[in-house]
Amino acid sequence: MKTRQLGRDGPDISAIGYGCMGLTGAYGAGLPQDEGVAMIRAAFERGVTMFDTAEAYGPFTNEKLVGEAVKPFRDRVTVATKLGFGIRPDGSRYGVDSRPDHIREVVDASLKRLQFDTIDLLYQHRVDPNVPIEDVAGTLKELITEGKVRHYGLSEASAETIRRAHAVHPVAAVQSEYSLWSRGVEENGVLAACDDLGIGFVAFTPLGAGYLTGKVDPDTKLDPNDFRAISPRFTPEAREHNMALVELVKRVAERKQATPAQIALAWLLAQRPYIVPIPGTTKLHRLEENLGGAEVELTADDLREIDEGTSSIDIEGARLPEAVLAMSETH
Repeated sequence: MKTRQLGRDGPDISAIGYGCMGLTGAYGAGLPQDEGVAMIRAAFERGVTMFDTAEAYGPFTNEKLVGEAVKPFRDRVTVATKLGFGIRPDGSRYGVDSRPDHIREVVDASLKRLQFDTIDLLYQHRVDPNVPIEDVAGTLKELITEGKVRHYGLSEASAETIRRAHAVHPVAAVQSEYSLWSRGVEENGVLAACDDLGIGFVAFTPLGAGYLTGKVDPDTKLDPNDFRAISPRFTPEAREHNMALVELVKRVAERKQATPAQIALAWLLAQRPYIVPIPGTTKLHRLEENLGGAEVELTADDLREIDEGTSSIDIEGARLPEAVLAMSETH
């Protein structure tokens, strides 16, 4: 597996990471504990050294799973987790909460669940409009000084917020949705801020929640517990309309003797040398397929074909439900 440095001051990690959210749900039931542990260890055996979790996944259970899974190779991987949602001990939620005292409580709880001494990369999962970002960054700076956190990151934050936070303490990584059908960070200043400040970028949902793989069509039945069942971009009508993008990716994939998923990931890797996509899967053969995306070399002509083709395709449907987008600074 090829490696990349996550920004100017971030860690060296595998070019493709592993998003662990789906192991404990989100796309349905998830996997039993032992199978989830096995998936993470299989990813490591195949070269993955970046694993992404959050207290909100489960909530809490995903961090426990990840912590248990990486025990045999803890010192050889980077594990990112997140805070910022208001989550009570019983798992009930109350919006966002990045008050400094709450940040410290969450960090201690995450360290315990992960069974770590230090969190490698800690993201603010969503920006809290009631807490100045300078206070959040200042608290993370203290936690880094204390040795509880190694690197500070932001998720779904605006370019202005990123710049303000970075002025208090260097931001190692920004995480947002980015893929061939969610390209807002190219236009809203987020990637430009990363360019200017030397910040790494972690692309979540890089395969369009499975849509860009070509395995989801207008007739695909979604589990009621699958978040896509309430996503505007996954209505049958939107899926039908957006097939033009999938057909474009398929054409390129056929010529390159690759799969659509590998083309989608290779395209992301070609956008910046510091971009690391984190696809997630519960299937070993899909994991291996995804990791093959790091070996696909897209030429300038390939990239031009993709960009010209996508420029004439109008994607239908918001990328997330309205209530979820309302908590993001990057719609």
